[in-house]
Order: sequence, then structure tokens, then C-alpha cells
Amino acid sequence: MAEDGAVTVYNSTAITDTKKNPYSLKVGLAQMLRGGAIVEVTNAEQAKIAEDAGACSIIISEPFRQGISRMTDPSFIKEIKRVVSIPVMARARVGHFVEAQILEAIGVDYIDESEILAIADDQNFINKHNFGCPFVCGCENLGEALRRVREGAAMIRIQGDLLGSSNIAKTVRNVRSLMGDIRILNNMDEDEVFAFSKKTAAPYDLMAQTKQMGRLPVMQFAAGGIVTPADAALMMQLGSDGVFMGSEIFECSDPYNRVRGIIQAVRHYNDPHVLVETSCGLAEAMGNLNLSEDRIEQFGA
Repeated sequence: MAEDGAVTVYNSTAITDTKKNPYSLKVGLAQMLRGGAIVEVTNAEQAKIAEDAGACSIIISEPFRQGISRMTDPSFIKEIKRVVSIPVMARARVGHFVEAQILEAIGVDYIDESEILAIADDQNFINKHNFGCPFVCGCENLGEALRRVREGAAMIRIQGDLLGSSNIAKTVRNVRSLMGDIRILNNMDEDEVFAFSKKTAAPYDLMAQTKQMGRLPVMQFAAGGIVTPADAALMMQLGSDGVFMGSEIFECSDPYNRVRGIIQAVRHYNDPHVLVETSCGLAEAMGNLNLSEDRIEQFGA
């Protein structure tokens, strides 16, 4: 399955040959989210706000609790699924294929093998080719992204800050790193790709496909610290196909307008006039999202 499933035909209109290559179907399902925003929610009210604001999908998370962070309670996921009609995503721990089996059995649309949760297996990721449900996996660079695609990931999440500090600096760094490596790859001689794939510990066939396509063979979303329309538009202009928004965006006086503004910025990221409209009047609502001076990462540090 891994041999047949790792390299897929990717284009903007259709996924071909899905009977011979079911991985292509999963990549196609992930493509449906292109140009959208995935919103993290912790209750049914937030899920409805996200849906009404135009989110392409929601990712369900339980409120913070002490101890080991695990898969969200299946009954809670079912409750959220009953109140929304958009695709639902849920997290499983890295390497915990039984949690993934449970999530697939209750009918989630996408599974996020998430490093935000506690690590279940520090040596192995889930073999995602064993599942019919599309998987999302995080990465910080090109080599890591292609290794996750080899394992069966249908979408890559370019991950920045994991602490919910609203600091976008690490996300920008990782997106620029991945896109920079792809630009370097595109300008390489064919003979140099072997050495580059070895240097980045990436599968050669996927590296060659990335060179041919000029981008990752799957959707690439940015995540971490995206709390303003300008943040979202920045990620899109840097080359992301969409964004993840953390649940901290609901910690304001007008969460609907904040979520709606970010979603509009994703859709119209190259239109400064729309970005002006979506950014106006949000300063008061952002009060809880501002970093204190000592938590801001200094340039060049």
C-alpha cells in the first residue's frame, strides 16, 4: 500500500484513478479545504460561530486540563457533529493508531496526528495507509513534510508555536524554511536531487515529485499564532493553502467578527482593501491576545 499510495496525481480539478490508488481520494478530500480556514473549537457554541463565520472545517479540542493530553472524548465529538454540517477534524496522539481507529469509527472527516497532544510513540508515527480517513500531520521543514506524506498524510500542517501565545514568529520561520527549500529544489539539476533528499532525510521519489510540481504533493496549511486577518493573509502570501486558527481567537468580546474577518482575509489575501475592512475595529476585541513585552521573541535572537 505504501508503494502505491505515496505518490499521487495532484491537480486543481480532479483526483484520478482512485480505485487503483485510494490515497488519491484522501488527497482529494483534503483539497476540498483549499483556500479556507480550519477553526479549533472547545464547545458547541464555538462550533456554530465558526460554521456561521464561514470556516471550511472545525477541529475539536477539549478545554485545558491537568495531566496527559489525549484524544477528545468521543461523546463530545458526537455532540459537536450533531450541531454543525461542515467537516469535523479531531486529534489523535502521535503513534497512537488505536485512538485513530476510534476516531474513524465515530465518523470524523479528518484525523490530525497531533504533536500538540502527549506523544504516545516517540519512535513511530501511525501508518496512515491503513485508514480510509484522511490524516493531517505537522512539520517544520521539507524533509519532515515528505516523510509524513510517505506515511500517508493527505495534508501537511506547517506548525509554529504550540503554546497558544499568539506569537506568529515561529510559524513564519517554518513556512519560509519549507518554501525556501522548495525554491532551492526547483533550481537544482536532476542529479543533485539524490543528495538533497539524503540531506533532508526525505524519500527520493517524493522529492522528485515536489520538484516537478513546484510545491508539496498535498495541501499545506499554516498553524500557530494566527489571530488577526493580517496574520492569515501573510501565511497565504507566503505560500500556504489555508490556515488553522487556535481556540484563543474566541477569547474576545466579539468572536464572530474576529473569526469572520480572518476567514475573509484568507479568501482575499491579495486584496489590501478587503484586508483593511477586516482589520478595522478589532483592537479592543484583541485585548486578551496581546503578548507582554518579555514574551515577544526578539529579532535575531
